[in-house]
Amino acid sequence: MLSNDGRPRGVPSSALADTLLERLTGTYAGAADPVRAAAMTAYMKDVAPFLGIPTPLRRELSKAVTKDTPAPTETDCAALALRCRRLPEREYQYFAVDYLRRHVRRCSSGFLPVVRHLIVTVPWWDTVDLLAAHTVGPLVAADPALAVVMDEWIEDEDRWLARTALLHQLRYKGATDAGRLFAYCRRQAGHPDFFLRKAIGWSLREYAKTDPDAVRAFVEAERAALSLLSVREALKNL
Repeated sequence: MLSNDGRPRGVPSSALADTLLERLTGTYAGAADPVRAAAMTAYMKDVAPFLGIPTPLRRELSKAVTKDTPAPTETDCAALALRCRRLPEREYQYFAVDYLRRHVRRCSSGFLPVVRHLIVTVPWWDTVDLLAAHTVGPLVAADPALAVVMDEWIEDEDRWLARTALLHQLRYKGATDAGRLFAYCRRQAGHPDFFLRKAIGWSLREYAKTDPDAVRAFVEAERAALSLLSVREALKNL
């Protein structure tokens, strides 16, 4: 599944993915709305075309697509996600993200390169944030050795990998590695990118629900380095 550099080499074969993709493309295409699609594409800054399926309807259709199908293997998850990523319309990628969120416990640490590919291919916050919190986060929690990969991602020139590193602990609560979180925020504090500044504030705000005093102390100590956006977001609920 992986090349020598640890990235996906190709799409593995999977009978389950074949079944799901056949159902998915037929079901979603039948619900397409060109007028709504144009508005959705514009709202997402033309990052990808849309079919025009609103979220509540899409979720109902997805339930029909997956109905009476077996639990996937890691290979099934990889095949489905990579094939959905190759389809142009964004709703197919949303299906893959939701599917991985549901079945991430069936994936090992070896699945992380697949997720990395999903993050950096046609990236935008709508898929990246969900992958960070609901796929990367659980993978790292299940195998703490993957934390060193997050240490690499926070240093990466790709802003979406760095954003993922910042956000992967969003759901950890008391299990958050605060030292690593604060180090990541400090590392990217001066970055001019809006999405990284926002992610710093969001990750701190979420951890403040667990340890507000620690977040206050960090923000006060680093206020000169942090952007106003990061500070505002971090302290929003304190």
